[in-house]
Amino acid sequence: MKAKEVRELSGAELEGKLLDLKKDLFNLRLQHATNQLDNPVRIAEVKKDIARVKTIIREQQLAGR
Repeated sequence: MKAKEVRELSGAELEGKLLDLKKDLFNLRLQHATNQLDNPVRIAEVKKDIARVKTIIREQQLAGR
């Protein structure tokens, strides 16, 4: 997910996306703990996506949206 794509989402969509990403991260960590995870790099990708979404949410809060 690119930052440009995230910036196009509304505040409610961003909150929903953040919730989905957190659920994905939980599931990936669970799979990793049970040795069922095929691609461990995916955990880092999801973490970065969460950081992107949080950053955009904060930028919108500071801009007063």
